[in-house]
Amino acid sequence: MKKKWMSTLMIPVLALGLAACSSDKAGSNEDKTEKGNQSVGESVDYKIIGIDPGAGIMKATEAAVKEYELNDWDVVEGSGAAMTATLKKAYAKKEPIIITGWTPHWKFSKFDLKYLEDPKGVYGGEENINTIARLGLAEDHPSAYKFLNQFHWTADEMADVMVKITDGEDPEKAAKAWVEANADKVAKWTEGVEKANGEKITLGYVAWDSEIASTNVIATVLSDLGYKVTLRQIEAGPLWAGVADGSLDASVAAWLPVTHADYYEKFDGKFEDLGPNMEGTKIGLVVPSYMEIDSIEDLKK
Repeated sequence: MKKKWMSTLMIPVLALGLAACSSDKAGSNEDKTEKGNQSVGESVDYKIIGIDPGAGIMKATEAAVKEYELNDWDVVEGSGAAMTATLKKAYAKKEPIIITGWTPHWKFSKFDLKYLEDPKGVYGGEENINTIARLGLAEDHPSAYKFLNQFHWTADEMADVMVKITDGEDPEKAAKAWVEANADKVAKWTEGVEKANGEKITLGYVAWDSEIASTNVIATVLSDLGYKVTLRQIEAGPLWAGVADGSLDASVAAWLPVTHADYYEKFDGKFEDLGPNMEGTKIGLVVPSYMEIDSIEDLKK
């Protein structure tokens, strides 16, 4: 009797289990269908993941929201590190995400990403990264000035340093290794530059991975030339103000003509623009390639 009771009991239990599984699968399919029917905005809660408030790319993104009439959208302030952490989490799950992006940046070598087309040209075309110096640097430190004026490299060269730093290597060590491995390139930068004798140089940079890489490389070469170098990581506004008031000697992190346009105009005449140290950079809205959108216009759908 006991065995018969057990078998009789198992039939409805099994039936309930199968029904539950069937219900779960149906729910899962319904969830997928619901997600598939979502607009781009709904899929990301109408949020664009940004970086530091006041950064040029954030101002450009706010302008893009207005220009493209993305009235329901918010630009989330944070930091470069927070933005890439959010991207990494979403990418691992193949979830939709929209971020403020720029190149050169290591995220493009780690993830398959694409820029959204900008038919209204809010973000401008290609940008350059310029070197700016305080007035009087050429007279006070001619060797440092000459070297900074001759400094020029490519996005691929920067990426060699940037990726190592992102992977956990100390920025100073990564920069020194790159300088040692690229002696011919460094020789062009320092051609005709005389050695210093312990003079102090202070460089400013923003906390972007690209600028951490470039500034540490510059600091390494200046140290090898005999300078005592101090690095100051600050936001873009204080950086430009520092070069303008002379508390910073120089920076190789001026993104122009769009990203830092406001600062260039504000402090025009109070600094010296040494021109591009890298051409062909870019800013805009970036998404994973698995997202089926191609233009900022698509965000209105």
